[in-house]
Amino acid sequence: MEIPALAIQALIILAIFGITLLIATYCTWAERRIAGYLQDRPGPNRVGPWGLGQPLADAVKLFFKEEFIPATANKWLFIAGPSLAMLTALMSSAVVPFGNTILSDTFGTTRIQGIEVNIGMLYIFGVVSLGVYGIMIGGWASNNKFSLLGAIRAASQNISYEIAMGLSIIAMLMMTGTLSLREIALQQSEPLFGISGFNWNIFYQPLGFIIFLTCSFAETNRTPFDLPESEAELVGGYHTEYGSMKLGLYLFAEYVNIIVASAVMSTLYFGGFNFPFQDQVGRLISSDPVVAHNAVTIIGTGVLFLKIFGFIFFFMWVRWTLPRFRYDQLLNLGWKGLIPLSIINIVLTGAIILTYEYFRG
Repeated sequence: MEIPALAIQALIILAIFGITLLIATYCTWAERRIAGYLQDRPGPNRVGPWGLGQPLADAVKLFFKEEFIPATANKWLFIAGPSLAMLTALMSSAVVPFGNTILSDTFGTTRIQGIEVNIGMLYIFGVVSLGVYGIMIGGWASNNKFSLLGAIRAASQNISYEIAMGLSIIAMLMMTGTLSLREIALQQSEPLFGISGFNWNIFYQPLGFIIFLTCSFAETNRTPFDLPESEAELVGGYHTEYGSMKLGLYLFAEYVNIIVASAVMSTLYFGGFNFPFQDQVGRLISSDPVVAHNAVTIIGTGVLFLKIFGFIFFFMWVRWTLPRFRYDQLLNLGWKGLIPLSIINIVLTGAIILTYEYFRG
């Protein structure tokens, strides 16, 4: 690969990380505004117009708060916990295709994606599985019984729901024949009922999507699955002893995980960067195929972010609408509900594929 292409790819990676962190920062503002609207009260409205400066004020506060490490805590692991949680959250966004390709005479074909690997979903599962170590290490290193209990809850919860999530992806793999997120997105650009860019997997895997969505709530520790940090029982859960920016890293990591989960669901089930009538839109913009392709790519990136924002709003809406499960209910749902449903979905998908191939042959 030429040096300019490598430089552009590095800039794309930095841009993805920067945009992800910016969105995560303003997710705190959006969550508080949405909560205020649902509870018939104003959200943050003092710092800047409509309270838009509140996330920046909160960030400054976290940066300048006094660093505190409990006397009985394991110092290095206490610091490593939130760092690992944030690192794995950002790493998982590297393989998500945020757009198609940009064509240029100078730089050739540039993908709007950090890295492209043919096992993108396997990579995400591996990185997400490592993320629970950040929670476990932080909870154990705090030397606090509430923190340790929250960390154990997080570990058992993630293990339980990753199984159902992985089984739902197996059904997707049977359909698409690939674990590459880019390939899955490109397959959904085919016409459906004469509409280009509308052959979305949600029409073929509705049960798989519901399972994946439910597991995403559990994997990101969001209500109604926020048992690892339930305030009524565990004070603050695994980050009870944390303050300053170490607490900020845990909180930001949760929002980054929500963004990545939203991006993955949008790519797997809702076409990713594809949108209805994209071929017709390209032809309307320009008769030059290169210009039309680049324009559709830019519009597609904007459409993908709209889908991501829609899922983020759904995460927040559910948080302020549904009550928290009991822990036995959470595990029963995972082991006795979602895992059997995932297996049934795999069997149904296999039967439909075999039936289709039989009649087509």
